[in-house]
Amino acid sequence: MTGAAGGGRPVPESVGVGRTAVVEGAPADLTWGWATDTGRRRERNEDAVLADRTVFLVADGMGGHSRGDVASRTVLTAMAALAGRTDATVQDCVEVVRTAATAIADLGAGDRRPAGTTLSGALVTCSGDAPYWLVVNIGDSRTYLWRSGRLEQITVDHSAVRELIDAGEITAAEARTHPERNVITRAVGSGLEPRADVWMVPRHPGDVLVVCTDGVTGELDDHSVSDLVRRTPDPGALALALVAMAVGAGGRDNASAVVVAVSGTPPAECDVTEDLPRPDQEYRR
Repeated sequence: MTGAAGGGRPVPESVGVGRTAVVEGAPADLTWGWATDTGRRRERNEDAVLADRTVFLVADGMGGHSRGDVASRTVLTAMAALAGRTDATVQDCVEVVRTAATAIADLGAGDRRPAGTTLSGALVTCSGDAPYWLVVNIGDSRTYLWRSGRLEQITVDHSAVRELIDAGEITAAEARTHPERNVITRAVGSGLEPRADVWMVPRHPGDVLVVCTDGVTGELDDHSVSDLVRRTPDPGALALALVAMAVGAGGRDNASAVVVAVSGTPPAECDVTEDLPRPDQEYRR
């Protein structure tokens, strides 16, 4: 699926695909794709994407003096140091985020509106001999897991509207048009402490991980995302379709997606909800 924005330019603007067959001598059997687009209303794309062997992330930059794009690239450049490893730990991830937060703070020292960025996605890792997704999130970009015909959001949005939903003051449908829908409560930078949520989720054959910025989820509800995943088995085509549909639906923000699929047949009776940790099992830092 492709489309066109104003002036007839192709949508998405940038795409990529790849395969990770072997990592550190062990078979990995991952295929992946990504796409990103400025959208219809923004002049600059402040999103950044990273799909490199074992690291699959998006970052949505924000801040003054056009430094949002630098902030998003800075955090992903830092996280890229973990690519190609299958032994990355929660602490490794947290330390890299802290280092990136310091670098981003230095970028905007003295600015009235300091630069910052979201961060969401997963690292492919192992604990003992068991394969895992090490999922990390700060902000309102999202990571979903498709397994056995079901799509579940792993991450929890760090946003003002999420807090209102949890408090029972608004519904999820109302959040989509709420005046504070773009207000986030955590970020890497922006003068905020970089408190990451991290999950260790068992990784199975047949898993599809979908990571996207709010330029996608702000235009497409979860039903639309799930329908696209169901109809689009190729990761590269799915990433392209998510971004193209988001831009076509309004394109009010930069839109980016990374999709990574694990080859193979899912185990019998493999339910996505059984592997997702309860809130008290999350690692919060």
